[in-house]
Amino acid sequence: MKMIGRHFMLGITILLPAILSIQLVVWLVSTMERWLKPLWLLLLPNQFYFPGLAALTFVGIVVAVGISARLPIADRLWRMPGRVLERLPVVAFIYNMIRDFVDLMGGKNFEDQSVVSASLPGVNGRLLGIVTRRSSDEGSALGDVMEDQEVAVYFPMSYQAGGYMVFLPESELTDVDMTPGEALSLIMTAGLGQSKHVK
Repeated sequence: MKMIGRHFMLGITILLPAILSIQLVVWLVSTMERWLKPLWLLLLPNQFYFPGLAALTFVGIVVAVGISARLPIADRLWRMPGRVLERLPVVAFIYNMIRDFVDLMGGKNFEDQSVVSASLPGVNGRLLGIVTRRSSDEGSALGDVMEDQEVAVYFPMSYQAGGYMVFLPESELTDVDMTPGEALSLIMTAGLGQSKHVK
């Protein structure tokens, strides 16, 4: 019975990530089909529409927005919906949380060498974290409460959406050759299945 249980768990670890990834892709494609297909049917006869056209359209729109966002005028235009959402009481919290998480995964708006390791008092080991703010950052609310030469380091937790932000002296940190997105993925999976070498 124990052998069957071990084999079952091994099969789950192999199949579940693939099944969830495929399900996510299917959900995204089907959602785009529901949203964009009616628009295409207004422009094309029904016989010219083929499954997947709406999903391809969505990919094209995303790429076009990314390219046009390099222009200051277009960038302000695309950011207008986000600014409106930031003014709504409850929606603003959800929007900012999702936006910050996406920025974190993509490594956006981080300083160079923003992934660090630190040894905390009473901890016999090192923690891997991500520098989010420095005391020298201008216009930062965190910068106003930090002492000179301090940095705000976010230490994510493994296998859960949570973590701790700690103010630490910059001299006590060791730079790690890794992007914030790679570090977050590594920490959240507790390093399982990751082969990148950390300096």
